[in-house]
Amino acid sequence: MLIRQEKQYRKLFLAGVVNGIGDRFSSVAVLAMLLQLTGSGFAVGITLAIRLIPFVIFGPIGGRFADRFPRKMILVTTDLIRIVFALTFLFVDSKEDLWIVYVSSFLLAVGEAIYAPARKSAIPLLVKKEQLMKVNSLEQVLIGIVLIGGAFSGGIVAFIFGPHITFWFNAVSFLGAAAIVSTIAFPEHKQDMEGKLLEKESLWFVFKKVISMSVPVQILLICEVLIAFMNGIDNVLISVYAVNEYHLGDVGVGLFYGALGIGLALSYSVANRLRKNFLVTGLLCLMLEGTFLFLLSWTHFVVFAFLLFCGVAFMSGIGNACFDTVLMKEIPEEHHGTMFGLLATIGNTILGISMFLAGFALHYLLPRSLGLIGGAAYILIAIFLLAAISTKAYRKRRISQKDMSSV
Repeated sequence: MLIRQEKQYRKLFLAGVVNGIGDRFSSVAVLAMLLQLTGSGFAVGITLAIRLIPFVIFGPIGGRFADRFPRKMILVTTDLIRIVFALTFLFVDSKEDLWIVYVSSFLLAVGEAIYAPARKSAIPLLVKKEQLMKVNSLEQVLIGIVLIGGAFSGGIVAFIFGPHITFWFNAVSFLGAAAIVSTIAFPEHKQDMEGKLLEKESLWFVFKKVISMSVPVQILLICEVLIAFMNGIDNVLISVYAVNEYHLGDVGVGLFYGALGIGLALSYSVANRLRKNFLVTGLLCLMLEGTFLFLLSWTHFVVFAFLLFCGVAFMSGIGNACFDTVLMKEIPEEHHGTMFGLLATIGNTILGISMFLAGFALHYLLPRSLGLIGGAAYILIAIFLLAAISTKAYRKRRISQKDMSSV
């Protein structure tokens, strides 16, 4: 199995599981604590918004750091610093202490904004190029494990033992992840040389250069923008479906997030077998994901909804693995950190706007109507981009045929 063969990536994967589950445990407990202290969802909304803001500012900075400085240093340092802020939630006892939640949530998100591009850009350094598709499909499994072990189990642990135990658990998880990453052998000597060359290149210059070099990257940039907008609708509707449509309360929210985790974990069974046509395959998966979301807006049976959420995540996992593999192959290695940081910034910014607009739209639309619109949009986006690829390929063949005939 790949995880056994790639020793260095195995450590990065394990650190991601430890780090991710601890963070999810804490996130669930923080949101539950806010509801208990305020009795309103307003504080929850503020906290969720605060967690997205740092990606707008620090996402590009984190990406540049990843291209200029040793990735191991960035990953270990951000984990260790976040221990302090993870423990500050222990001091929240009343409404007067809510500022601690807001400040610490912001600073934890800053750490994640710097950590994420460094981690993602480290993957091509630790594995062979021909293994990228398998590794990226494993990354979807990691997200699934975190959703199942973190979001679903975190609520149960917080309910039984109280939120304080989850805050300690999160701090320990950061420490454990830092200890694991510190043992990874990165080929940083190459990065050090590249970092010196990049110091004179501006962020905008790098972005324009990389985008102009590759048509697949241009298509995936459009895809990133459009999908992020649709994901905002999905994120809002998961809770709305569980609470308002199926009347399952918090248990339903955990159940549906668990379904997403299962779907992502199962996606590895297909994604790791793919060898070519990653861009087209990813767009086909996007179309099927939209189909499942479309059907989800019609079903009134909890079992079918659970299975459809599994299907949505299954297709999303395969598609994300395909898109990440294309980006890692098309973007020059020395610009991985910068581009992944920028893409994360764009995606999270649009996601935040989309969640706000989706919440606003629910004042005028039924949840199922909004879900139907979102599912249809996925399908139309995939068809549009597939048509663009087909047109580009047709023009390329025509030019090639003309060149041959002229010879």
